[in-house]
Amino acid sequence: MARNCLQAAELTTSGRPVLLPTEIECSLLSTVDLECDDLPNFPHLKSGLLILTTHRLLWLPESTAASSASAIPLAAITHIFSAKKSIKSMFASPRLRFQLSVSPEGWVSDSGSGSRSVVVTVVVRGKGDLDAFLNKFWDSWRGRAWEIVHEQAGSDVASGSGSTSGMYTREGAVRMVGVSGILRKEQEMWESTDKSLQDAFQDLNALMSKAKEMVMLAEKMRQKLLSGSTSQPSAENDEELGSKQEMQDWLLSVGIISPVTKESAGAMYHQQLSRQLADFVRLPLERSGGMMNLIDIYCLFNRARGTELISPEDLLQACSLWEKFDVPVMLRKFDSGVMVIQNKSHSDEEVFARIKTLVTKPDALRTGISASDAAITLGIAPGMAKEHLLTAESKGLLCRDISPDGFRFYVNLFPEINPNDMFSVKDYGIYSTWLRAACASG
Repeated sequence: MARNCLQAAELTTSGRPVLLPTEIECSLLSTVDLECDDLPNFPHLKSGLLILTTHRLLWLPESTAASSASAIPLAAITHIFSAKKSIKSMFASPRLRFQLSVSPEGWVSDSGSGSRSVVVTVVVRGKGDLDAFLNKFWDSWRGRAWEIVHEQAGSDVASGSGSTSGMYTREGAVRMVGVSGILRKEQEMWESTDKSLQDAFQDLNALMSKAKEMVMLAEKMRQKLLSGSTSQPSAENDEELGSKQEMQDWLLSVGIISPVTKESAGAMYHQQLSRQLADFVRLPLERSGGMMNLIDIYCLFNRARGTELISPEDLLQACSLWEKFDVPVMLRKFDSGVMVIQNKSHSDEEVFARIKTLVTKPDALRTGISASDAAITLGIAPGMAKEHLLTAESKGLLCRDISPDGFRFYVNLFPEINPNDMFSVKDYGIYSTWLRAACASG
């Protein structure tokens, strides 16, 4: 089992790796084996996806089972061997080797302070550019991005900005605690944010150089807002809470720290893009009633990717691959040709029930409803509401009237009318309710 030797890697519902803070994907190879003859408890890793990030090597199985995804911290790697060129290697699967530091029991840790070293071999059985991967492997290992985070955390504690105990600071001042301390810390954070925004918008060059920093800052703000309490002891903070809620909704789609690119994913670009898109649309769909127009998703996704824009063809191809993956979203095309993305748990019957409740109200029985009326009830855009109304019409639930004022939809009364006795009205049912409403209006 992978847990006997390597660290387990967490995956999203679509099979994408859950990245650490500030971790960015660099490259990947498909159909890769990991072998280590020096460790008896090294897991059996065959024909998987190998992803290189700034912090780790991630091995993902083809079945995307979360329990078998493994991670090797780059901090535990002590040496990367150069690729050897020989006549024998021309007829064998490409390979690269690196040296890994492990504990006496054979465990791999983040610190890389193991007592002995073993050699791990990467066997590439698929079609991938091993030389390009090796170059990025060297760059990521030498860059030591994981140490930068640790140094920043250490400097925060040394300067007193970290979470230290006691009532007094090192300068002898009384430490701000309780609600006052929270408000002061929040004020300092917003002042720092304001300064970063001013620096970023000086000119276009400054904005481009600050792009990565701004996405990381937005992610930290989003995490803080999502983890913060929604209750305050004072009523005077209601306006501030409202602004925080708006900021939270905006930050949910502000940026993707490590977007999938053709350079990093290579031949696996559309597959990885499809999985990342499935993770991204989860929150927008929750806020939109479980369904969104494909054009709206395209705009939101490209905005979140920053400068790494994708084409409409790439988006459509990524959505079409969801049929092959076990993801909770799907691409749907209405009879009118409108394409939407919706949750698989989205129920048309539930939507139809809400529409039926709307059209059977006394006012709606007399004048019908428009797409705007349905949009308010369903909490979606009028264009999407119209598609739902047309679908309900095709199911026989509604009737349509077209006038210069546009489309008006009415409840379908024909199933309750007896063609042999058209003037007979039952004391119950929608038909009798409609008659009473019509008589009342007359």
